[in-house]
Amino acid sequence: MDAEFWDEKYRGHDQLFSGEPNGVLVTESTGLAPGRALDVGCGEGGDVLWLARKGWQVTGVDISHVALERAAAAAAAAGVADRVTWMRADPAETPLPAGAFDLVSAHFLPLLRRSGDSAMRGLLDAVAPGGTFLFVFHALDGLPERLEGGFTAADFCHPHDFVPLLGDDWAVVVDETRPRTTPAPAGTHHTHDVVLRARRLR
Repeated sequence: MDAEFWDEKYRGHDQLFSGEPNGVLVTESTGLAPGRALDVGCGEGGDVLWLARKGWQVTGVDISHVALERAAAAAAAAGVADRVTWMRADPAETPLPAGAFDLVSAHFLPLLRRSGDSAMRGLLDAVAPGGTFLFVFHALDGLPERLEGGFTAADFCHPHDFVPLLGDDWAVVVDETRPRTTPAPAGTHHTHDVVLRARRLR
């Protein structure tokens, strides 16, 4: 699942995703004061655009050049390009700015497990004191045994994997499995999402 894999996947569709924000993001960010947000695995930018319209200054990160081109075009068309920065990077390999964001959000990010949990720690470290971390993934019982690229669900980081890393500097606000609020993507059968929302205390 490298950059070439994702570029080809996006090229195979005029639009891979709906362009609408993820329902969990809408629910969990309601009431948060707009600030600096980081959307990891932003794809074609649906969540980034929604946050920007709500007054956030947003950085969208994705490994796919094709996805980011589409996202930038969508931001320009929506009139929010001045509130958005795009970053082509693999979050498992590229360090993210530490303590820089009031919201770090990742929805269905295929983040492979790494020795020492370095990728997960990098996402958490990017949250500023007082900020929010939101990580959402498909419930395991909704995933096939083998995923694209030959991976299994256990190869990827899941919301519950972050909980032991939080420590006393964090407060868990939401840690639950809930029914999806929107239909699953075509060809999939995901009926439930696992949601972790935590607030960094210091």
